[in-house]
Amino acid sequence: MKNIILKTEIPGPESKKMLERRNDSMPNGFAKSTQVVVERSEGALVWDVDGNQMIDFAGGIGMLNAGHRPPQVVKAIKEQLDKSIHSCMIVATNEPAVELCELLNEYTPGDFPKKTLLANSGAEAVENAVNIAKYYTKRPAVIVFEGGYHGRTYLTMSMTSKYGLFKKGYGSFASDIYRLPAPNMYRPYDGMTEEQYLDHCVKQLDHALIAQVDPSAIAAIVIEPVQGEAGFIPIPKEFLQKIRTICDEHGIVMIADEVQSGFGRTGKLFAIEHAGVIPDMVTTAKSLGSGMPISAVTGKAEIMDAPHPGAIGGTYSGSPITSVAAIETFKIINDPAFLKRANEIGDLIAEILEEWKEKYAFIGDVRGVGGMRIVEFVKDKKTREPDIELGAEIIGDATTKGILLIRAGLYSNCIRLLPPFAITDDQIKEGLAVLEGAIKRAHEKRGK
Repeated sequence: MKNIILKTEIPGPESKKMLERRNDSMPNGFAKSTQVVVERSEGALVWDVDGNQMIDFAGGIGMLNAGHRPPQVVKAIKEQLDKSIHSCMIVATNEPAVELCELLNEYTPGDFPKKTLLANSGAEAVENAVNIAKYYTKRPAVIVFEGGYHGRTYLTMSMTSKYGLFKKGYGSFASDIYRLPAPNMYRPYDGMTEEQYLDHCVKQLDHALIAQVDPSAIAAIVIEPVQGEAGFIPIPKEFLQKIRTICDEHGIVMIADEVQSGFGRTGKLFAIEHAGVIPDMVTTAKSLGSGMPISAVTGKAEIMDAPHPGAIGGTYSGSPITSVAAIETFKIINDPAFLKRANEIGDLIAEILEEWKEKYAFIGDVRGVGGMRIVEFVKDKKTREPDIELGAEIIGDATTKGILLIRAGLYSNCIRLLPPFAITDDQIKEGLAVLEGAIKRAHEKRGK
């Protein structure tokens, strides 16, 4: 049974009308990756306003690990709507927010007492985490890494790499932010083996504490265990372990940014579990709420309790609507069967991508962890020069054939695959066959 059923071209006539309205009413800077206009969705499928049925490999940029509209989540939201929509946790406490915090405190890595602050977006979570770390340590500086993405607020944009896409034109940024190299094992420095390159990156951490900033000034080191926007770069466990050691030696707060990699995406509840490293604080969002706007900072109770009353929080923090969505989502994702399925999906996708890597001259690398997978396009496999235009061309072609995709990568030369884990094997194979068709056409066009 086919899962992709196209009734019109994409975009169809109704979609074109809506896209015109979007262009007239919304700013150009709020970009769109595809020409798809969604009317409804379920599981791993979406239907556009022209009646076209498509397979989703973008997952709302990693927000839909539990799938589109999980029945348990929809039911909980509907029931909560009949009770209370909002009262503001600063004014009056609600049980769903407390219950969610209890769950996050219990299951976030670390056997120490924890507390959780709820917010609305990944950027808010990261900014709050850094502010709390600064308050706790009474220090001003933050270490981040090349390739890292942490958000679009003033502080988190300052922390974010990839200047041209995310930061160009915004002027000066926050001070006391120090950006260090992070190991990208596909792109080791010229003349270095992978082992030498990783060793060099690890040593650069120590060097930075002499050449760039004294450890007595550092409040936090913030890192994504798998860098998302950089192109699904898994950070080697040796590097994460070195960060943990430095933080322990100098009283620095280690913050794991799990906004994109958390909640089962890598086959474990949190990506940092693969390294066996316990951070002091973890930031989460995206798939925490199955598409609802919610995020969290979970950390050592001692650190989380440092700010004075009124120093943290927000009007929408701990909304009962988003909290019940997150509670039910968490129950789905924390099921061992769900995590097993996440790994099965990742293995199936990886097997297919590895075949492509051998077949196509411009596929330089395929990589990922669990169900977080990516294809990187290059002009030459030997030089590994990024092919920036190719990814966009292939996405544009594949979308017209019925799958949703998005780019990633420091050079924007990658296609990331973040399907909802409600996806079936048949849907994976059908969708990836469509993607390979677009790759073949690009291959033939270039004569490679």
